[in-house]
This record gives sequence, C-alpha cells and structure tokens, in this order.
Amino acid sequence: MKNGFLRYLAAFAAATILLGGATLVRAQGITSEQAQQILDELKAIRKTLEQRPIAPAPGQPQAQPQSDKVSMAFTPGGFSVGKDDAPLVLVEYTDYQCPFCQRFHTDAYAQLKTNYIDTGKLRFVSRDFPLDFHENARRSAVAARCAAEQGKYWELRHVMIVNASQLQPDKIVGYAQNASMDVDKFKTCIASDKYRAAIDKDVAEGTAAGVSGTPSFVLGRVENGKLEGVRLVGAMPYLQFEAKIKEMLAQPGKK
Repeated sequence: MKNGFLRYLAAFAAATILLGGATLVRAQGITSEQAQQILDELKAIRKTLEQRPIAPAPGQPQAQPQSDKVSMAFTPGGFSVGKDDAPLVLVEYTDYQCPFCQRFHTDAYAQLKTNYIDTGKLRFVSRDFPLDFHENARRSAVAARCAAEQGKYWELRHVMIVNASQLQPDKIVGYAQNASMDVDKFKTCIASDKYRAAIDKDVAEGTAAGVSGTPSFVLGRVENGKLEGVRLVGAMPYLQFEAKIKEMLAQPGKK
C-alpha cells in the first residue's frame, strides 16, 4: 500500500512539473534547468519504485515503521568542518548528482555554516551515498576524495554540487583544472577506483541508520563513541534545521 502511494505521488509530482511549465518555475523560484533536474529525479524514483513489490509475499511479515531516532557508531575523521568538540554533529549523506542535495547546499548550508558551524555549535560531516540510478554519482564521490589528496576536497565538492547536472568525466576534469589541481594525478586517482571500499562503508553506515535517499542527515550528540540523535530527510529549509538544532542545544547532554 505504501509503495503504491509513493508511486502515485512520484507520478503526480512528475506530471505537475511537466504540465506546470513556466508557471511552476516562476512560483517556486527555480530555473527551467533545475525544474528539469527535479523531473528527471522523480522519473528515476518512480522507475525504482515500480521495480519493487507493492506488498510482501504471502506469509512474509509486514515491515515495521522506522523511527526517526538514530543511535549509530561514530568514527572521528573523514570530511568535516567545525570544531571537533562542538556540542552537536550533523552528518550529511549526499549524492553529487542529486538536485535535492544541490538545493540543500545552495539554500541552507551557507546559513548553517555561518550561524552554527563557524560559531562552534555544530560540526558538519559529509558522507557519500551515491544512488544507483545516478550514473555520475559514484564517479563524483571518487573525484571528491581524489581532490582531497591535493587539499581541494571542499572546493571541488562545492563546484560539483552546484553543477549537479554536469558531472560527466570531462566536466569533472575541467573543474579540477580550474581549481589548479594536478590533473594527471587526479585522473590517475579516479581511474584506480581506490576509494570504492571507503564509499561503500559510507553507504553501509547510512543504510544502517535508515537512510534510503538523499539528502539525508543525522543530527545529534556524540556520546561514548555513538551519535545519538534523529534522522532528518530531504532538502528542508534552513529554518527547519535551525529549529531542530535549537531544540537539541537546549537539551542537556549526558555526563
């Protein structure tokens, strides 16, 4: 029943974008290219849903609804900004080709960085969660890690997210060249695919935390090696992130 509703919702949303045309673009304040990205994303989601069974086979147990509460092992390191001892941690699971990840990055991330990350209240951690139906997502995740070898992770990450619909191999190499990277070294790193296991580890961690789409987040406190918090899903407006952050900051941490 749930999958059937999601199929209907995806189909309806896709039709709305397709039929709404310029009216939708004006109403939502997005460009025609961004609207097309969202339409393509919805088509891919619908295709994925159509490949899943609507209901479990006879005799199989029904899936239990998932809680938004998350308790997950948290390993220091990786790609993060903010103070290591910030009271809250926000772990992002992202796909560079995802237009909704692009929307979070352009609409909410800058304000989060200014108001909470740079002020020492929030540590932001980026994890990879490339979706199978995005042909350029995994390559982009590898590229970001290869850029990190040259101290350009955050710079290339920003460029790729902003250009989510332009992540073909030649485009990524062009972004690296514009960032004054050693292009030959960068291309060799990507071809080696040496970061496959690390990316798979991020995906496994996110899946264990209940992540199934991007962008998704886990916001909480690190206590005894675990991140205790809640899962947040989607490119929510900045004010929704802020409300949840304020709520958690007001709660005393465990001693």
